[in-house]
Amino acid sequence: MRVLVLGMGKTGRLVAEIAAEHGHSVHVLDAKENADASALTPPFVAGFDVVIDFTTPEAAVQNMRACLATGAKMVIGTTGWYDKLADMRGLAERKQAGLLYGTNFSIGVQVMMQTAARMGELLKNAGYTFTIEETHHTGKLDAPSGTALSLAEVVKKATGLSEIAITAHRVGDAAGLHVLEAKGAGDRLVLTHESHSRQGFAEGAVKAAEWLATRTGCYDFRDIYSEM
Repeated sequence: MRVLVLGMGKTGRLVAEIAAEHGHSVHVLDAKENADASALTPPFVAGFDVVIDFTTPEAAVQNMRACLATGAKMVIGTTGWYDKLADMRGLAERKQAGLLYGTNFSIGVQVMMQTAARMGELLKNAGYTFTIEETHHTGKLDAPSGTALSLAEVVKKATGLSEIAITAHRVGDAAGLHVLEAKGAGDRLVLTHESHSRQGFAEGAVKAAEWLATRTGCYDFRDIYSEM
């Protein structure tokens, strides 16, 4: 498989390494080489089976507009752009492209989401209050993280609560920590996912690209991760 990786940050570089380890042909573009999506011409994009984006919210939208318009298949690991999701989904459908996005490509995080939903259901009428705390590296631009926002949506749906308080921290080179706390009158339950490295994110993104390579349409990683 021919893979184009957009973004030379720590996760992007690791995605490229893992894709190569999986036996794929990999080409990487950094921000300077692809300013305003200028490198993503139709002939260039046509040379790849899947495009994987780990850039910035603004760059990701520009990259999607350029690539999806050609009918390309894209895996988007960048977060913070979901106000444009309806537009990008529509573009992918019109051009019979493939778009797979996710707030977190870690399998462990997906299991946390399912566990949080069940936890919310069981505590729905028991008088518990829910809070979320997340910690990431100082280079992460969006706060709260996409994962924390997704986790909050899961809990709100399960409990019927209208708001879940989220506290975001940006510290050093932290790979990612998410903590869901349910506090009652007499006890406290804590659900935690801690990433020790970006390995899990990168592995998940490469497997997502392999899954998307034979499909068109728009998909959320949390809905398809168990199929990989």
